[in-house]
Amino acid sequence: MARRIRAKGLATGRTSAQIAEEIHENCGPQFGTTKIKGHRLAHGIALADVIEQVRALFDRDAKAPPGIGETLLSAYESGLKRPGPEYLHYLCSVYRVEPGALGYDGPCICGHGHRMPGVLGADVKERTNAGSNSPRELLIHQRPDAIPSPSDEEDENILRRTLLKLLSNSTQTAKFDGEVLGAAEGIRRRMDNILVSATVSPAMLDQWEEATLAFGRQYTTTAPLRLLCDVLLELSAVRSAMSFRQPIDLQERLCRMAAQLAGLSGMIMINLGDHRLARAFFRTGRTAADETGDRALRAWVTAREALVPLYYGDAREALNLAKKSRDLAGQTPCAAQAMAPVVEARALAMISGTDSKKEVVDQAKRALARARNAFSHMKSHEREDMAFGYTERQLYFYQGDVLTKLGQTLEAEVVLDQALDKYQDHIIDQTLIRLDRAQCRVIEGEVGEAIAMGIEAMKLLGPEYRTDFIMRPAVALEQSIKARDANHPDLAAFQEQLRPSELAIGEGNGGA
Repeated sequence: MARRIRAKGLATGRTSAQIAEEIHENCGPQFGTTKIKGHRLAHGIALADVIEQVRALFDRDAKAPPGIGETLLSAYESGLKRPGPEYLHYLCSVYRVEPGALGYDGPCICGHGHRMPGVLGADVKERTNAGSNSPRELLIHQRPDAIPSPSDEEDENILRRTLLKLLSNSTQTAKFDGEVLGAAEGIRRRMDNILVSATVSPAMLDQWEEATLAFGRQYTTTAPLRLLCDVLLELSAVRSAMSFRQPIDLQERLCRMAAQLAGLSGMIMINLGDHRLARAFFRTGRTAADETGDRALRAWVTAREALVPLYYGDAREALNLAKKSRDLAGQTPCAAQAMAPVVEARALAMISGTDSKKEVVDQAKRALARARNAFSHMKSHEREDMAFGYTERQLYFYQGDVLTKLGQTLEAEVVLDQALDKYQDHIIDQTLIRLDRAQCRVIEGEVGEAIAMGIEAMKLLGPEYRTDFIMRPAVALEQSIKARDANHPDLAAFQEQLRPSELAIGEGNGGA
């Protein structure tokens, strides 16, 4: 809205101050846009550009570099804080307005007006009327290299535009495309830079932590791309807060949130089918978790990372990462203590296949027994959290998956039936369970029943859920059926269900 208002205002010759007032009047009631934020939007610049100009003014006045940063300026714009007299003076100088125009009562400490040229580049109309600038000076202000370069906010804007498309009822389709991938990678890389280089209030941190846990709860009910936008915007806000070193206790909490949000982003990337970015986000999560010294958190990130090679790479690498996660957890009761042995069992089953030797079957079953034992010692809130903890239904599901891959169909079907009863609100994992049950039917030679179960599973799956992550096991079922009976009369009906459809907008998520 602000961009449209600014464009129309510039086209009709309105000043930046007039455009700012219009932005505040139109965006304020709906989005809470403050007057000071309206001025920045009226100039079409980012937080970083304002900060650099404030610093330049401090340097011009031979003052020590100011401590103001994007986080503090954002707090001013959101109304959480009020600038002190000195910062207010320089912000008025940047925008060439008086304190009242920015939403603050009282005169400025300088005692004179701020409608001076040369800071942001005053509006041509204003400067021409004042007669204070020559044509050459006007030309300098309009040079292309004086235009602010794309900033960190552009990545957030891409995600916001994608989110708006997802939330609207228009015919526009939000896609998991190169633009979104680039924005995700940009946010992740800048988080890496902060982690290797690095004041928010405890109350603000409390809100962020609550939001992070809420995203974990939404993991099973929100579409992957929709949730990714929300999570990455939150990760970007945490990154901004970490731009300057915080008190040690606050810094640790920020690093914990960064690890959780980066790990959750990696999980969503698995569901969207981008294993490269999934790995990258898990690396970022590991870097952040290492800063906390929390063994349980480090083990959780590593266990989640093991799912990338489990689904998209080498099962042996998954096995190694699962063992590393188990070692990191040590004797600490936590989600990773249950998760890591399950991943270990799944990797063993994938390596050995349905013709596994008895010793491999026994080894996988021992890993599952360790997982059940660890689950019994987990804290109650962790047993309810599907993203940052480990639930009973996940334990049933993956135990059934392991037994299916090992060819232990009788045990697998009993466990998978129990798992399906517990997954009534989770479409992705429901589908994976149904496909595992169909695989059991194929192993038993009941191809017709397997096809019927596969068709039922895919019919329940809306197009928004048909990411590469879910289609892989469906195609694997097709290959198993063809290996058993390539001429089965019902096979074509199942193959029809596997035809590509457009990915990634709906209202539910996967559960890697």
